[in-house]
Order: sequence, then C-alpha cells, then structure tokens
Amino acid sequence: MLFWIFSLALVALIGAVLARAVLRGGAARPEVNADTQVYRDQLAAIDRDLARGVIGDVEAERTRIEVSRRLLEADRAGVEPETRGSPVLPVIAAVVALAGGVALYLRTGAPGYPDLPMSDRLARAETFRAERPGQAEAMAAAVLPERPAPDPAYGELLDRLRKAVAGNPDDITGQRLLARNETALGNFAAGAEAQAKVIALAGDAATAADYATLADTYILATGGYVSPEAEAALASALERDPKNGTARFYMGLMWAQTGRPDLAFRFWRALLEEGPEEAPWIPPIRDQIGMLAAAAGVDYAPPPAPGAAPGPDAADVAAAAGMSEEDRQGMIRSMVDRLSDRLATEGGPPEDWARLISSLGVLGDTERAATIWAEAQNVFAGQEAGLATIRAAAEAAGVAE
Repeated sequence: MLFWIFSLALVALIGAVLARAVLRGGAARPEVNADTQVYRDQLAAIDRDLARGVIGDVEAERTRIEVSRRLLEADRAGVEPETRGSPVLPVIAAVVALAGGVALYLRTGAPGYPDLPMSDRLARAETFRAERPGQAEAMAAAVLPERPAPDPAYGELLDRLRKAVAGNPDDITGQRLLARNETALGNFAAGAEAQAKVIALAGDAATAADYATLADTYILATGGYVSPEAEAALASALERDPKNGTARFYMGLMWAQTGRPDLAFRFWRALLEEGPEEAPWIPPIRDQIGMLAAAAGVDYAPPPAPGAAPGPDAADVAAAAGMSEEDRQGMIRSMVDRLSDRLATEGGPPEDWARLISSLGVLGDTERAATIWAEAQNVFAGQEAGLATIRAAAEAAGVAE
C-alpha cells in the first residue's frame, strides 16, 4: 500500500509541474528581458544627468518620454497573448502520458518488488549454488518412478556379482560391472558407490568417462538434480577432457538450476551446434534451449535438425493469424496429415516422428498418436537414441506404455 501511495503522490506532483508549466504560457524571450532592463537603466541615467546639471529640464523630459515609450513597447512584446499556446492540448498530452505510464507499469511492473541489479543477482546465484543441498539430502528427497522387478535369473546373477565384488573389493573390473548393473536396475546409490570405488582404484589413471559416469549416476539418483558432488565429478571430467559431451551437458544443467542461464546457454549452444545429431543430449537441448536463451537474454534461433521437416513459412503464419479457431485447427490438421503421409511413404528422422506424435497429442487424437508410436518402435528398433526422442514425445502425449 505504501508503494501505491508514494507512486500516486509522485504522479500527482509530476502532473502539477507539467500543468503549471503549460498554464503559465510561454516564457518571455531573453532578448525582451534584456531590452526592458536597458531602458530602465537609461531612465535612471537621465535622472542622474539632470541632477548633475549635464542636461536641462526640457531635454531630460523629452528623453524620458522617448525611453518610457520604448520600455512600454518592450513590455508588451514580452506578454502578447498570441505568443501563448492553447493549454488544452498540452494538458491532454500530459494526462495521456501519465496514464500510459501507469498502465504500462501495471502490465509489466512488479509493485513492491525491490531493485535487483545484475551484481546482486549474480551474488544470489553464487550463494544459492554454494548452499544448495548435497547428494545425500537430494537423494532422500527424490521421488523416482518405480522400476519393474528384474528377471529372476538376472537378479541371481547380480547377487553373485555382489558377493564376488565384496570378496575382492580391489578388483576394478568387478567394480565397473557392479556399477553398470546396479545403475541399470535403478539402484543408483549402489551404482554410485561402486563407480566411486572404480575411480579410487584407478587413481591418476581415472578417465573423464569415469568421472562423467559417476556424475551421471549421481544425477539419476536425484531425479535430475545436479548436486555439489555431481558438480565436482563433472569438473574432474572436464579437466581431463574438455570435450566430454556428458559432462558439458550436465554442467550446463547445473548452471541452469543455480540461476545462471547465461553460462548454461554457452554450454548447450556449443553442444547443439557441434552435434552429432544422434547424441543423447541433443533432444533435451532442442526442447529447452529456446527458453534458456530467453532467460539469458539472447536472441537465438537453433539450427534445424538435419532432414527435419520445415515448419510453417511466413505465409502460413500470416494466413493462420486471420483464421477462425475452426479454420486454424483445420490448417493444423492438414499440415499434420502431410507430415504423416510423408513419413509413411518416405520415412524421416526421429525428430519428425516425435513432432507428429506431439502434434496429434495436442489435437487430442491420442488413438492415432498411439498407432504412430507403435509403428515408430518397429521402424527404429535397436536405435536407442532415436527411440528415446520419440518416446519422450509419446510420454508427453500420454500414449507411451
């Protein structure tokens, strides 16, 4: 409430100042002010000359009359009514400007929100990053999806592996196998523990991939959160291999989670533009880099996916803008049908299949989306990266099993 009282008082003060300036009319011209002062000085000089006997009474009177006449003319020239503008239009303009400023603030402003300079934002982000929850706390709070029970035969083999590793904990090969299999079953805490032992046993020979795998397991265990422990593993991976894609992707994610979209955008933009397109981090980057760029204040158009179907051109957008909702839906369905026909006859990359499923989900045609998803599983059987892209779209459309 105090904010609005202060704001309204400030608006009223500005309005009063503008109105006063308008109602006072035009100010006297500087040259007129100078002339009148000169004539007044001349009148005083006449009186002094008369007192000293320099001029006579008749000459003094004649000169005084002439100077006085000029003084009156100068005064009239400075206040002629026609030099003043009508106050109506300026007053209206001032009112409109003030009202427009208030309306704009109501739409885009944040009443009561304190100033937050860039230095303060960076300091807050750094504080949040330094004080964010650790791995153990994040794992305790994470709610992960349930995984199906493993095949009994596989479970028996894993139990045997656990016993073998427990009996020979310095066997790095056994620790690698244990870490891989525990993680595959969703036992992320056990997988991370085994992977940490792999790194400890490897010592200076531990690779960037070893550290990236540890970070990946940490992040899976927290449902996507990059903890300080995961960040440390990522830093170690990048120290050994600055081009490690997994580490770069997750490091960008960490910066996005800690209030630094500018740094996150640098990591993800480089990964997206370098490729390869089949890399597992490309689909999530494509989905989110637009929002990330906006948060970073960057005007960025990501490169199109190789072989991806082109989106609507400027003519399509202009046409859709003037359509009714029914006609617009019809246009969208027509574009979806064209994409569906092309995929059925010519095929296409996983991104196009994912786009088709997403579009059908938006249109509410889940039955057809489910059919396309089933077909895509056959077309991309064995291509895990492509299937992951399509599965994400199917899950969003609610048709993935």
